[in-house]
Amino acid sequence: MTRRLLQAMAGARHGGAEIFFVRLALALQRVGETQQVLARPDPDRSPALRGAGIPLVELRFGGPFDVATRAAFRREIAAWRPDIVLTWMSRATAMCPTGDFVHVGRLGGYYDLKFYRRCQHLIGNTRAIVDYAVSQGWPRERAHYLPNFVPDPRATAAAPGPAVGRTYGAPLALALGRLHPNKGFDLLLDALAMTDMLHLWIAGEGPLRDDLARQAERLGLGGRVRFLGWRDDVSALMRTADFLVCPSRHEPLGNVVIEGWAAGLPVVATASDGPAALIEEGRDGLLVPLTGGPDGGAEALAEAMRRIAGDAGLRARLAQGGRAAYEASFTEAAVVGRYRAFFDEVAG
Repeated sequence: MTRRLLQAMAGARHGGAEIFFVRLALALQRVGETQQVLARPDPDRSPALRGAGIPLVELRFGGPFDVATRAAFRREIAAWRPDIVLTWMSRATAMCPTGDFVHVGRLGGYYDLKFYRRCQHLIGNTRAIVDYAVSQGWPRERAHYLPNFVPDPRATAAAPGPAVGRTYGAPLALALGRLHPNKGFDLLLDALAMTDMLHLWIAGEGPLRDDLARQAERLGLGGRVRFLGWRDDVSALMRTADFLVCPSRHEPLGNVVIEGWAAGLPVVATASDGPAALIEEGRDGLLVPLTGGPDGGAEALAEAMRRIAGDAGLRARLAQGGRAAYEASFTEAAVVGRYRAFFDEVAG
């Protein structure tokens, strides 16, 4: 009998979990999984899912009084009759009804598990998240580590170069992510001000966009920083930059580290949870300690950026080590294979 999977995502317009949700759904479709998706309407995600032939039902996934979404969720489960329901993050998980299926909640962070109490199994995309769930009383045998994957840029034709051109010879750092306090972009700007010639591109959107622009101006960085907004040409940006920097104060996974590894781009990252678990210092990246001192670790980050910018041999070694780490654990084939084995286990 064909296994039937229903996935539900009540995600934001942009975000790492939302990106991986689409990647996984498309990858599962390519290997023949029978699935249906419930998700909020989105001008990018919806066409991508439907274009791959994935049945998509768009629901509002509003607040606690959104009875229409709850009723529609129940109707779709009754009609689809899934063997497994995989819900992403807290809202979709809390709205999922009970029924004759295996309910799996996927954790991409240290969420309040009160929203997951009706799940039979939990997935954490880092081992630390799995350990967190167990520390909150979740049974170890029903908490599973399944990492993310990123597409292999070497397996497809190169996309066109970025619309923003690199017109200077100075070393160029690239940072990616939502412009949110957790991501540490203010720390990165402070560190950049402690260097001389380094230039920086920041690709992302978020609530701190204006604050960061004002900070860059106040620090006299206007000619060395470019805010690129949300980008869909990340591979092209990575081909243009000299190294990737991940300055997060709080980062459960560090998906951007894996993207840098896949692209063969050397990585500098602060030692927040995700990057610290991924990176082997000096082999596949440089780790910078976060401190509670007056500069929050900006000087250490500046020193790491100066070091990697000035040493082509170090950049080559880190890029090679990162690519090897990616090929060992974070390719599409490896991760999709682990998901399918997990589905076989819990559905059985």
